[in-house]
Amino acid sequence: MANTKAYAAQSAQSGVAPFSFDRREPRLDDVSIEIDYCGVCHTDIHFAHNDWGVTVYPVVPGHEIVGRVTSVGSDVSTYKVGDVVGVGCMVDSCRTCSACESGLEQYCKEGMTGTYNGTDRYDQSVTFGGYSDNVVVSERFVVRIPEKLDPAGAAPLLCAGITTYSPLRHYGVKKGDKVGVIGMGGLGHMGVKIAKALGAEVTIFTRSENKVAEAKKQGADHVVISTDEQQMKDATETFDFMLDTVPVQHDLNPYLNCLSHDGTHILVGLLEPIDPALEAGNLVLKRRVLGGSLIGGMPETQEMLDFCAEHDISCDIEMLDIKNINEAYERIKKGDVKYRFVIDMATLKNV
Repeated sequence: MANTKAYAAQSAQSGVAPFSFDRREPRLDDVSIEIDYCGVCHTDIHFAHNDWGVTVYPVVPGHEIVGRVTSVGSDVSTYKVGDVVGVGCMVDSCRTCSACESGLEQYCKEGMTGTYNGTDRYDQSVTFGGYSDNVVVSERFVVRIPEKLDPAGAAPLLCAGITTYSPLRHYGVKKGDKVGVIGMGGLGHMGVKIAKALGAEVTIFTRSENKVAEAKKQGADHVVISTDEQQMKDATETFDFMLDTVPVQHDLNPYLNCLSHDGTHILVGLLEPIDPALEAGNLVLKRRVLGGSLIGGMPETQEMLDFCAEHDISCDIEMLDIKNINEAYERIKKGDVKYRFVIDMATLKNV
């Protein structure tokens, strides 16, 4: 696994550029994968730029990985050479806590090991992600890509897909429910597709008039312009669920008012303090629930992929030559992509 070709950021100001390193030697339960595609998540940008103050440099981003198995350890029973597989946001966990034993490794009590910028539990090395030509991952944290799914379009499902699928399933969205999806980006458009496939009536909430046609194209039944007071008033107490994909601080109170009694508002994008403050009466007086959700465990990730294959769900993507990754970052920050960049890792061979 020596001389792995990759792209890495060397500092918060360096941008992402060619880099080489040695992958660790495969262990008995490891699957070695030649990477064909890697999705680009906004989280990659945060780590490359050290926006959260936790980046260990050099950092090789990428946690939406699809590729082919090149070898397996002697303890591996699920995969064989040639299989098309995926790796998402985590590559390990303690495996023994109550969360891990329940297949909820993302909530591991010791903390999951991230696909990049994580710490290997065995040798304490820093994990390097999917902006590279290969990866080595424990069998438990590898998923099978169904044949019906386009491998490139499946890559973002390993982050954006599971991030929206998991809470919709956990909170019990079902046929006939009215679901509002707040935000029309990478997460939002996946939320629409998955909620529709679950049988819900789906409404997109967006600040932009020019996203109405696009929202309908993605399958939304209705669109509410959240800056229009009358439209928001008309939506009062009409929804069972709100899937909130907005990653920056925003006022939750108007959206809580759109929930009926016993309605649930689910945060999947916001990791910052809620600002402006939450009016507790919006919860108490209607027995509403404000919840959150983080990606999904390994069994559920496989379930999500199989569900997407069954319902012909894929992420809308724009293919990317890896040499243009820094330009792609700038476009993502401007919202100028519909809806996920996916790196064709064959372009790494030309670097």
